[in-house]
Amino acid sequence: MTRPDDHVIVLFGATGDLARRKLIPGLFNLARAGLLPDGYRIVGSAPTRFALTDGAFREHARAAVSTFGPTVPAGPEWNAFEEALSFGAADPSQPGPLLDAVRGAERALGRGARRLFHLAVPPPAFPAVVALLGDSGLAQGSNVIIEKPFGVDLESARSLNETVHAVFDESRIFRIDHFLGKESVDNILALRLANSLFEPIWNRDHITHVQIDVPETIGLEGRAQFYEGTGAVRDMIVTHLIQVLGIVAMDPPGTLDAHRLRDEKVKVFEALRPIRPSHAIRGQYEGYRQEPGVAPDSQTETFAALRVEVDNWRWAGVPFYLRSGKRLAEHRETITLGLREPAMSMFGTGPGRPERSIANRIVIDFADPGWIGLEFLAKVPGPTMNVGRARMEFRYGDSFCRSHGLQGYERLILDAMSGDQSLFTRADGIEYIWAAGAPLLATPPPLLPYAPGTWGPQPAVDQLAAPHYWYLPERSDPSE
Repeated sequence: MTRPDDHVIVLFGATGDLARRKLIPGLFNLARAGLLPDGYRIVGSAPTRFALTDGAFREHARAAVSTFGPTVPAGPEWNAFEEALSFGAADPSQPGPLLDAVRGAERALGRGARRLFHLAVPPPAFPAVVALLGDSGLAQGSNVIIEKPFGVDLESARSLNETVHAVFDESRIFRIDHFLGKESVDNILALRLANSLFEPIWNRDHITHVQIDVPETIGLEGRAQFYEGTGAVRDMIVTHLIQVLGIVAMDPPGTLDAHRLRDEKVKVFEALRPIRPSHAIRGQYEGYRQEPGVAPDSQTETFAALRVEVDNWRWAGVPFYLRSGKRLAEHRETITLGLREPAMSMFGTGPGRPERSIANRIVIDFADPGWIGLEFLAKVPGPTMNVGRARMEFRYGDSFCRSHGLQGYERLILDAMSGDQSLFTRADGIEYIWAAGAPLLATPPPLLPYAPGTWGPQPAVDQLAAPHYWYLPERSDPSE
């Protein structure tokens, strides 16, 4: 690949959790791999009350890489990276320290350096930071990465789009969802479009249902203030899972360039039927209201399962089941496509039998490095013609050199520096998704309790997917 032009990368929220866990370690990993530009500077920024000196920011970065990075921050590679770090605090009324830090970084690189701003800040801070960039002149000719959630409903998403568009052209806006930077999610396109085995059956004539399932075992981990105002629907379903749905359900683009790829995804989002409250389950794990920072009468859902429909020629009548939640039995990231049974069966497992419906499916695990499984029926050895469940599996970690892989944030930051918007969301797509979710958000179903370590509120969750079965938990018979 062609390395990006020289860049000044500005991290707003540089002292926050996202920067510490993902962004700073990711940038160092890109530097180690030789994928950052020949010339780069990284300017950390935060409100004045969280201001750091350059030296303190470097120590902060060292601690972040030591704790969350894949390698120890030491040697010539770390020395070069550390030298590229500086800090400039910024408030809307006091942008001076940030301006000085950015100008100093640009002088060090010389003429022609580009600017990339990463807004790793809480959503309420987006308008103020965008206005600061516009008023200070820093936005001119620059690209900006904006974190999810992009709004909390249709009205706020439209308002935020207007605010950002007043300063940045859409071609310079990179709304980031790290799920879309995963190698295993990108592989969905390769699986479909590069293989004549799969693309002809990727439609309602051969697929009965699709599941996108992202259970989590973790709880709030100190994020009560964020989560109380968000919940599982906004935090996971509307952002991550429906974005993955767009990759699974889109029609093949003419080419893989950003314009055509995003056009096809947006067509899927435009075709989403409004999500009925009766097609949703909301749950809250027992003990959530005792978590620090949670209201004692909180109505925030920690679990959500939805039935979503895409009203177009390819998918009419095929339900998409989306599920995610906190404190569940396993952490997994799985897509399951149920295949139609043959019209006739001569093997003693007639249509509608659980063992048939479970056996015929494609399973994509997109938790990096990920795997793809094809489950089918095969003859059981012996003197009679009996069939049993069988499986073929491809595992990324066993098949390719994993050292070439990048984490989601690393891939997407690199794409943003190169100006490639292929894996980023577009303004109209965001608004179509929020429009589909409007009925659910306006009249959410009641909360159902569930015990930590389970699969959510039962039997409601299984009833939502009927007559189909959730792939997770993996089991040989749905009655188990």
